[in-house]
Amino acid sequence: MTAAAYRAWHAAIFADGRFREEEEWLPGLTPDRPRPSEAELQSRWFAGEFGRSFVTTCGRPVEIVQIGTWNHGPGPDFSEVAVRVDGRLWTGFLELDWDVRDWERHGHAENPAYERVVLHVFFEQPAAAVMFTRTAGHREVAQVRIDAKAFPPAGPPPPPAEARCGACSFPLREWPVARVESLLAAAARQRLERKARRLERLAALHGWDQALFQELAAALGYRRNQGAMMMLAQRLPLKLLATHPAGAEALLFGAAGFLESPLCDQAPPESKQYLRELWEQWWKHRAEFCAVAPPQWCLAGTRPQNHPHRRLGALARIVRQWKKIRPAFEPDGPGAGSIGHALADALTGLRHPHWDRHFTLGRAPVAAPLALIGAARVADILANLAFPYASRHPESGNAVWAAYHAWPAALENEKSRRAALRLFGRRADAAALQKKLYQQQALIQIYEDFCLRDSSDCAECRFPAQLARWPEARTDPESAEPTGPEVLQKPFGN
Repeated sequence: MTAAAYRAWHAAIFADGRFREEEEWLPGLTPDRPRPSEAELQSRWFAGEFGRSFVTTCGRPVEIVQIGTWNHGPGPDFSEVAVRVDGRLWTGFLELDWDVRDWERHGHAENPAYERVVLHVFFEQPAAAVMFTRTAGHREVAQVRIDAKAFPPAGPPPPPAEARCGACSFPLREWPVARVESLLAAAARQRLERKARRLERLAALHGWDQALFQELAAALGYRRNQGAMMMLAQRLPLKLLATHPAGAEALLFGAAGFLESPLCDQAPPESKQYLRELWEQWWKHRAEFCAVAPPQWCLAGTRPQNHPHRRLGALARIVRQWKKIRPAFEPDGPGAGSIGHALADALTGLRHPHWDRHFTLGRAPVAAPLALIGAARVADILANLAFPYASRHPESGNAVWAAYHAWPAALENEKSRRAALRLFGRRADAAALQKKLYQQQALIQIYEDFCLRDSSDCAECRFPAQLARWPEARTDPESAEPTGPEVLQKPFGN
């Protein structure tokens, strides 16, 4: 099944052109018991125990159209929420607190991550006091208060699901594996081609070396620091880092703001020596780069292995080894017979005298050496950068797809897991349909194309009904991959 078939199928559906803090579980609230835990509040909200129709503290009617996705990390409690306030539909995030004052106590009013919150739900507020919920941009957020006396009795804690099963999970549950694989393959090809076009646009502006370098930096930033790493790579281009007398590592840590942090004074002896060496190079040139404030880094909730300190150390090593890493992107370069392996070997083989045994600048060294770039991050780089780059060459298209199709998923991907929960529900072989890298990427593509564009909690989503129009899969006699028609003969109805 081709990407063109997926695009035609999607375009026919959207004829209008829209392609584009853990706490212990506590019992229910009674006069002689403490308030429920945050986890319990979130779980019961997610289960719909408080209802879907409310009135704001200002008297405006509120309808929860789409309850959203439960966020188990830092940030607002629920994302992808759709609420109708006084007849107007809002989409964004939802925050759930026991006390209305928790919004200020927890620093949400000054946290940019809460800028897109559209509803603040709480249970208690001070007597005879009016409290407003405002974002860092001074936008007032609608408030809903639920009477604490009506808090339902406690039951056993449900599993911490991230998303609800979508309406599409019912027809997809009955599909044979070959038909599901046909849909996933087409969506994965579409995602591959889309990323290739994006790379070409970036290279047209900055050249291929800088385009690849910027995307590598963004990939090392993971989800929370992707933008900050990209910004740093834009401010400090590859050519500058490779030739500047201060050295790439000193420039990266200095421009990132980590050499002037109070943390430097509290660093263990090994890190202080490392920082001293970087500072000796940085201070001579810092005036050149301090006109612009450092990027905003997200350090809360970041795994130690993914800390920006380690990511910058890895990026500096990439600059140093660029002459070895750059040829590994080419399909006709080293390892042409197995696309992706040369780059994977180059990245996983990177070593650093300091960061091989340190998580952050403020922590003591660990006993066992750490991978500077692990297998999971390499798989993400291959999916988002290496395979799209290689697919630009028509003569190697089949080889690229074969390598992409065969590459295993290193770890369960958060985005694809959420998509699988939505699309496959309780399908028995759901786990097997996420074992390959292309399957994860396909699930993300479908989720972005349909689930993230729907604000009706599946009521108005066209995907479930149109699944019947996806052709039955057949097997190409020269390939084990399930395929379908190159071009769909008839457009799909709405």
